[in-house]
Amino acid sequence: MDPPAAKRSRGCPAGPEERDAGAGAVRGRGRPEALLDLSAKRVAESWAFEQVEERFSRVPEPVQKRIVFWSFPRSEREICMYSSLGYQPPEGEHDARVPFTRGLHLLQSGAVDRVLQVGFHLSGNIREPGGPGEPERLYHVSISFDRCKITSVSCGCDNRDLFYCAHVVALSLYRIRHAHQVELRLPISETLSQMNRDQLQKFVQYLISAHHTEVLPTAQRLADEILLLGSEINLVHGAPDPTAGAGIEDANCWHLDEEQIQEQVKQLLSNGGYYGASQQLRSMFCKVREMLRMRDSNGARMLILMTEQFLQDPRLALWRQQGAGMTDKCRQLWDELGALWVCVILSPHCKPEERTSWLQLLSKWDKLDVCPLEEGNYSFDGPSLQPTATLIPELLQKGSTCITNVEGWVGHPLDPIGCLCRALLEACRLEEETLAIYPDSGPEKRKVAYQHVPVPGSPGESYLAMALEVALLGLGQQRALPEGLYAQDKVVRNEEQLLALLEEVELDEWLVQVLRKQAGQLLEGGPFSGFGEVLFRESVPMHTCARYLFTALLPHDPDLAYRLALRAMRLPVLETAFPAGEPPSNPLDSIMSNRFPRWFILGHLETRQCELASAMLTAAKGDPKWLHAVLGSIQLNIHSPALLFKLAQDACKTATPASAPPDTTLLGIALELGLQVMRMTLNTVTWRRREMVRWLVSCATEIGPQALMNIMQNWYSLFTPVEAATIVAVTGTTHATLLRLQLDAARREELWACARTLALQCAMKDPQNCALPALTLCEKNQAAFEAAYQIVLDAAAGGLGHAHLFTVARYMEHRGLPLRAYKLATLALAQLSIAFNQDSHPAVNDVLWACSLSHSLGRHELSAIVPLIIRSIHCAPMLSDILRRWTLSAPGLGPLGARRAAKPLGADRAPLCQLLDAAVAAYITTSHSRLTHISPRHYSDFIEFLGKARETFLLAPDGHLQFAQFLENLKQTYKGKKKLMLLVRERFG
Repeated sequence: MDPPAAKRSRGCPAGPEERDAGAGAVRGRGRPEALLDLSAKRVAESWAFEQVEERFSRVPEPVQKRIVFWSFPRSEREICMYSSLGYQPPEGEHDARVPFTRGLHLLQSGAVDRVLQVGFHLSGNIREPGGPGEPERLYHVSISFDRCKITSVSCGCDNRDLFYCAHVVALSLYRIRHAHQVELRLPISETLSQMNRDQLQKFVQYLISAHHTEVLPTAQRLADEILLLGSEINLVHGAPDPTAGAGIEDANCWHLDEEQIQEQVKQLLSNGGYYGASQQLRSMFCKVREMLRMRDSNGARMLILMTEQFLQDPRLALWRQQGAGMTDKCRQLWDELGALWVCVILSPHCKPEERTSWLQLLSKWDKLDVCPLEEGNYSFDGPSLQPTATLIPELLQKGSTCITNVEGWVGHPLDPIGCLCRALLEACRLEEETLAIYPDSGPEKRKVAYQHVPVPGSPGESYLAMALEVALLGLGQQRALPEGLYAQDKVVRNEEQLLALLEEVELDEWLVQVLRKQAGQLLEGGPFSGFGEVLFRESVPMHTCARYLFTALLPHDPDLAYRLALRAMRLPVLETAFPAGEPPSNPLDSIMSNRFPRWFILGHLETRQCELASAMLTAAKGDPKWLHAVLGSIQLNIHSPALLFKLAQDACKTATPASAPPDTTLLGIALELGLQVMRMTLNTVTWRRREMVRWLVSCATEIGPQALMNIMQNWYSLFTPVEAATIVAVTGTTHATLLRLQLDAARREELWACARTLALQCAMKDPQNCALPALTLCEKNQAAFEAAYQIVLDAAAGGLGHAHLFTVARYMEHRGLPLRAYKLATLALAQLSIAFNQDSHPAVNDVLWACSLSHSLGRHELSAIVPLIIRSIHCAPMLSDILRRWTLSAPGLGPLGARRAAKPLGADRAPLCQLLDAAVAAYITTSHSRLTHISPRHYSDFIEFLGKARETFLLAPDGHLQFAQFLENLKQTYKGKKKLMLLVRERFG
């Protein structure tokens, strides 16, 4: 129980002798006003007032007023923190929903009035304009504060939210910005201590009279207890005073509505499948981080409340019952929760008793059945984590028996490296006066500035250097890739987050030395380092970390930068998958995704490997030594042709700037990478091959004619015949290419000869697809053209299809070589067979063209092609069509230059009579075939077919008789089809 003096400070007046003693204790010192204010500030913040007794009532009135004045929060940052979740509106916009923004607007519009501070209690009215047609609204706001913290709030708006409403913000900002305009009174107990008995009685009676309906029952009950000598109220010295603030032994913290936080988290978790809910929960996590950064004890309180609600999430029990894993969104939230607890427990500012209570809470939660487990195996215990035998018309040789670390620090569920690195960086962060603290202060993001802060008791050490060391130790640790997609993705995210932190740090000479030291230790770190000589098959690659180190070290120690980056190029899971030189089965895909399904992020890792290689190629421009070293590493370690092709493109682009001469060494490396891609994907059918081939020709052109001729001469190991004939040879001899090369006549002819030789070789290997391109390319050289034509003739005997022969034949006619076109057309017809029912055969147009060509050449050629037509075509409509075309006009000039015949050929005379007989026979055969399985719905089509047949029959001298006999035969043979025969009689008699 407090001594009498202590309780008097809370509510009962002190005696005059006590007040005089207290006054003399201060006034006798003769302090200046500035020193008096400084002492009052200290009391207001910590109650550490060395010159005065700790009880407020003993302090003289001038000091009391100063203490009361300085006890209200003086920074708007805290008001902002407790009035928003850190919501940032879009660029150029202000969001009126943010309470701080609304409160600031109310203050600036003069909505705050009747502000009164009684001791540690602030009150005022806020007049808020109503909506259209609505009256003005008046809200009464009360705020209690203690030691520069707001401890409780009350507002007539009754808006329940996690943090302060706009009206509380407006009143608080008024008190901060216009402190000297606020009417200030001492705590009510101090005012009462100055009254005599009559004044006190009058005060109580007036108070009861003014609020008799509300306080009369309470006043009577208190009066009864006071008049009862043995009552509890008479046994306690002093009386409570809500305006006097808390005692020195009482904990003080910012006001936090715990019930509302729990309700909010519960509601957001129930909507966990929605993006907005996850974002709001992350905003609450950010608010906890902000509180921890400001050493606000509410950070831990808020985290405890959130954790309890997370554990009460009904989905946890459901997932456990079903044996299913939680969703990725939910797991990310749990990860953030765990990372925050690491920050809280490791905080150097927490008290030992607080840390003990938190650890007890964590232990209690961990024993709950619904508490989720971390996903992934972070050790090298499984059999798949053992090193390989080699590594073992290598270990033994190095005397090493320890395989690697037990668990990975980066990607660990509790993120120890990230937490420690952030804590160290936070200690070095510069607080800028211009740092934006309001949500509406602008969207621009300022770069974080850090400074070296010495480590107490460790000369020559700084927290900033330690942060860099810690991050590099974690990133460079050799560790197994955990199992599961989420765990692997988390490894990637943690790496990127750490490197993003490091990239914010501006490297000075001290940090560069730390980088060099750590890089050297990583190279010599043995099996514990991911940069060591021995790397295990399941190890996480070091590409992302190496790229940061390479970029940072390059200006200061290029040799170390290249050695580190080249060592990190390895991707062991692929190195053990294929022997040297063995191509993958499906090279353009992420080549291991199917063969090693456990490596879910392999495609991402290969991309990071490519980015590291690209950075080295770009940096090594102009340095042949390192360029060839990087090339060797790329050829050894990168197994994805798509990524190799990208590297080749990047190298070529870097080597050929627009405003400078090209780098021939880098261009050669780009070409070499392109050639490797061609060899790897030679047997792969993909649309990207055409793009790759065109690029390779372009790259060779940049280097010079010899490089272009080299790929032409060695085409068989790089390209398919079609690619070589249609892309390489053609693109390499275009007008634009020849202009680019600036060749003289002799060199130009040499290039043309190389392209023609290539085309002829392709035509021999794949005549179906390459014969026509070869003929086109060889047009200007008679000998080459004849060779290409002979290849086509030879291929026709070897099975070259009629479609290709017709195509080449049409080309020959287009080039003014009709006899060669005729020859190829006859070879095509010899291979063709069109059945009686194939009147829509794809070769119909080619056949009609060939017949037209033979007719134009003369009677001799027409006579020679008729037997081929009869033997190859059995379709009656086609035969009759050809016959009719040939009878319309006389044949053209013959091969010996005879004059055109005077009149058209007759169908009943040679050579067309044979074709007429074939057409008639085809109609008869087709009619019987169609009648075998005809249905009534096809009767009308058949009658039309007979009409066309009659037209053909009538071309013969006795055609009328033949057609009549044919119809009679049909009527007798198919007399059972009475309806059809009736239709025949109606049409033909």
